[in-house]
Amino acid sequence: MIPGRHIDGISAVLLPFAADGTPDWDGFSRLLGRTWAAGLTPAVNMDTGYVHLLTIPERARALSIARQMAAGRRFIAGAFVEDLDGDVVTLYRTEIDRIRKHGGVPIVFQSSALTHLDESGALKAYEAIGCAGPPILAFELGEMFAGFGRIHSADFFRRLLDISAFVGLKHSSLDRVGEWERLDLRDRHRPDFRVYTGNDLAIDMVMWGSDYLLGLSTFAPEEFARRDRCWRDGDPRFHELNDVLQYLGAFTFRDPVPAYRHDAAMWFEQRGWAACDATPLGALRRPDADRDVLWTLAARLDDLA
Repeated sequence: MIPGRHIDGISAVLLPFAADGTPDWDGFSRLLGRTWAAGLTPAVNMDTGYVHLLTIPERARALSIARQMAAGRRFIAGAFVEDLDGDVVTLYRTEIDRIRKHGGVPIVFQSSALTHLDESGALKAYEAIGCAGPPILAFELGEMFAGFGRIHSADFFRRLLDISAFVGLKHSSLDRVGEWERLDLRDRHRPDFRVYTGNDLAIDMVMWGSDYLLGLSTFAPEEFARRDRCWRDGDPRFHELNDVLQYLGAFTFRDPVPAYRHDAAMWFEQRGWAACDATPLGALRRPDADRDVLWTLAARLDDLA
């Protein structure tokens, strides 16, 4: 464990929807503002923001809103090409350039074109994408989140460390052992490289040297930021906060995992942060009975304030 370290917290921001099935852009702007105000870095056009269900103009609008609100502050944006045609490297390079022109840091969202390659071919693709220069984040996404996701071998990760343009990787396998293995390789071969846990079922991975890029933190950015400060300051209240936040993660990220986004929408509605719990067409939803559990967990977080 690494006590006393500063945790780089990145929160994938939910895109709320209005009752008519259109994105609630005003609500999205407020959530971005709350994330920065809490002390976390927002990430847009991620799976938490329904990037795979948005139209190209909607993704462009999310990026534009982030640029307008950032005012020079850091934000992350997904370079998503799953629904685009063309050479995969060119597509990613184009998206990376678009994100940078908006002031964001790009993260290479996996795609079928990448995951259908063997690891040698995929690594060559990452090397070519890396010619765009730093900083770029990579992304391993388990199939429980998306069918085009893939968790690579430890050897692939070790070789990715040699591509200087990539300064970090979000690891979303929901597997502690695989993440510990990557942390060990990172510490031995490139200590400045960031491993961002995407394990919403083990958010205490920050105790072992992971940072995070989580969908769970969109529920409670202030509490996540307060938990992180407690770890930095050696405050034992870290564990109380982490426990309740982990209960929230265990409940909302149960199977089917992608339905956690509807839990987030219900949470926002109950907390008064969104007008309703609407989700886009094609998104999985939870039973209404989830509301009672969410309300109980919200009350427990409030008691720790």
